[in-house]
Amino acid sequence: MMKLSLKATLGTALMVLSAPLGAQAAEGTRIQVTGEIIDTWCYYSGVMGSPDAVVGSAHHTCALWCSAGGIPVGLLAEDGTDYMVLKVGDDAEAAGGDTLLNLAAHTVEADGMLYERDGLNYLVVANVVSDLDITNQNHDDYGNAPPFSIPDPNK
Repeated sequence: MMKLSLKATLGTALMVLSAPLGAQAAEGTRIQVTGEIIDTWCYYSGVMGSPDAVVGSAHHTCALWCSAGGIPVGLLAEDGTDYMVLKVGDDAEAAGGDTLLNLAAHTVEADGMLYERDGLNYLVVANVVSDLDITNQNHDDYGNAPPFSIPDPNK
């Protein structure tokens, strides 16, 4: 077993502690993005069907339940890029819970900071610039509760 002297140990600790904060924190990029506020659990897990079935008016009710249950919301941009929303405005808890129920399945234009890490996109929304309401009217295709999302009691 290798033993380090107290001087070497303290020197290493001081080097780590004196590292600039920028080296420890990810750099963000200011963006404006337009997309739908999504239910991240159903979108990422696929538990309720394909990605096109877990957005829009067909998934609005489930998105409300998941958000009210504390599942973080996401933003699915028009170009297909998905973002995990960490925060909206000054409310540190606004990404999950009932604080964003009024935006579930809505298309919004958001202004905020984009952070990327390990291939994932995180968005800290400073401001919802516009709320275009639910623009993806897909309940005619999938119903108000898509049939594949209702558990079969016989299974």
